[in-house]
Amino acid sequence: MKVQSAYSEFDQIDGEHSFRRAVPAAAVEYQVRTRHGGRVVFFNFRLAKEMGLIPEDHSEHLNEELEEKLLDTFSLVIINEYDIAKKTKFAAEDIRPNTYMATRYLQLQHPNKQGKTSGDGRGIWNGEFNDTKGTTWDVTSSGTGATCLSPAAAQSGKNFKTGDKRVGYGNGYNTLDEGMSAALMSEIFHQNGVKTERTLVIIGFSGDDDGTSINVRVGKNLLRPSHFFCYLKQSRRDELKATVDYFIKREQKNGNWPKHATEAHKYRYFAEEMARTFARSAALFESEYIFCWMAWDGDNVLADGGIIDYGSIRQFGMYYGDYRYDDVDRFSTRLPEQRFKARYIAQCFTQIRDYLLTGEKPNLRKLNNDSTLKLFDEEFEHTTLNLLLEKTGFSPKQREHLITQKKNLACKYRKVFQYFERVRSKRGVYTVPDGENRDAVFCMRDFLREYPKKLIAAVKLETKDLVKLMAAKNAKPADLEIKPFRSKKLVEFQEFYNQLIQEAAKQVTSKQANRILLELIMRSSVINKKARITGDAAILITANLLRWQKSVRRRSFHEAFEALVEHQMFRPADSADETRDLWEHYSRKKTQAGTIVLRNIQLIRKYCEGL
Repeated sequence: MKVQSAYSEFDQIDGEHSFRRAVPAAAVEYQVRTRHGGRVVFFNFRLAKEMGLIPEDHSEHLNEELEEKLLDTFSLVIINEYDIAKKTKFAAEDIRPNTYMATRYLQLQHPNKQGKTSGDGRGIWNGEFNDTKGTTWDVTSSGTGATCLSPAAAQSGKNFKTGDKRVGYGNGYNTLDEGMSAALMSEIFHQNGVKTERTLVIIGFSGDDDGTSINVRVGKNLLRPSHFFCYLKQSRRDELKATVDYFIKREQKNGNWPKHATEAHKYRYFAEEMARTFARSAALFESEYIFCWMAWDGDNVLADGGIIDYGSIRQFGMYYGDYRYDDVDRFSTRLPEQRFKARYIAQCFTQIRDYLLTGEKPNLRKLNNDSTLKLFDEEFEHTTLNLLLEKTGFSPKQREHLITQKKNLACKYRKVFQYFERVRSKRGVYTVPDGENRDAVFCMRDFLREYPKKLIAAVKLETKDLVKLMAAKNAKPADLEIKPFRSKKLVEFQEFYNQLIQEAAKQVTSKQANRILLELIMRSSVINKKARITGDAAILITANLLRWQKSVRRRSFHEAFEALVEHQMFRPADSADETRDLWEHYSRKKTQAGTIVLRNIQLIRKYCEGL
């Protein structure tokens, strides 16, 4: 009773969810039971406070009562079809009163391409949480048992025992490294303005299940495009309408979308907003070198354009445009192809609009020139320009002026920037541990960070000096050869860069070009920080964190995790604590947390130009 009263907000999360009531066909209901032997490996105090699950003044220390409450709420495993068929007996006190749902959605790895067999293959929706500000949060768990919606079940035509090690992904469990990697990367992305699900809790298990975990994820709306597309592909208009209405109502309730006078206006706005959303996300992923496997099914991304399921997510150090993830029976899309997959997703939402408005599903190809797709193209163009000017170091007001008044110049700058960004090594495509890749030659973040420093210091730069400034540390001499065309592009780059500075200076009569240049240096030094975490570094850091969490104090582990996230802050406007040098700070402290932070910062620096 003491635990419930101290952390009673968690009692809201009990399996009940409004999506199941709105779209009953979308849910496969499961009884659940307590999974014993778990230990809270990670708890996101910052997120829990933001949600209102714990008080703002709660210490960032996992006390015994809080851990017990987290385990009671989230340490669950489903009683699945295999258990029922085998008439497996479980302790009555372990079986929870409420059922929990797994949801149906489209997945390309399933034999059925209409979403009739696919969805949450190893996870459940724990429920909803309504905070005091009127916001509703979705809470889901991955690693809670094998459902009938997994690829293994669909491909074999049978159900599996949870934990059956012979079927890998299909056994319903998660690995601890998946959970820790997702927790780290999602917090880094979140603080840098990338929409994403976030990790609230990781529960680890020992004994025979050593290395498995339950990973609890949270978001304000965790529906995926594939939740809609399964009913679109099956031509089930009633279920599709219920899903769309549910999604719109949630966005309105959370204050993201306006209310509409008519259904027609509501569905038109829905299609337009989805086009804008996926244009922005695709532009952001390409600009930030985030590999997010977008595909026709809309499974690997949220309907709000955010990131979900970090298994194949990577952040590159440079523009690796030829990287492809090898998913055993297929290769993923490439970084530059994400734009077209996002446009296709927007096109499907346009098809949904017409289907709901007219009752007839139009041919998808005939919608290619629809106004919503033109809106997608315009939004992608605008966002791409804005993000490049932001990386260059221009302020929001300066960016707005350059895009609206000097768009032709900004586009020329982008074109020549992308020429250098996308130069590929003569080595060609080669195999990497999880797929294939071709090396980039130039690290343009380095150039944007260092070039204005040279200009302000009036350093005379020859052509070879410019190439050296942007060359990747592993670039080969043959790739850096300066031929006439490249020399011409270097001249253009400098010309357009300087013109943009002059135009920005004209906007504020009291500021000279050198003042603008100083501002660019300050902003670009933060935005283009050299020690930026990549997928390669994240894998190694995750292994380190898992090793250390077994032997260091929980407070030290939490402090180290938070410090590593802080180290990856790249937003100047939010960097009030940017003056804190974490390397110097922890070099002086000589603590457990300090040891973890320093060793992992070294890894980040070592792999900062990698995949």
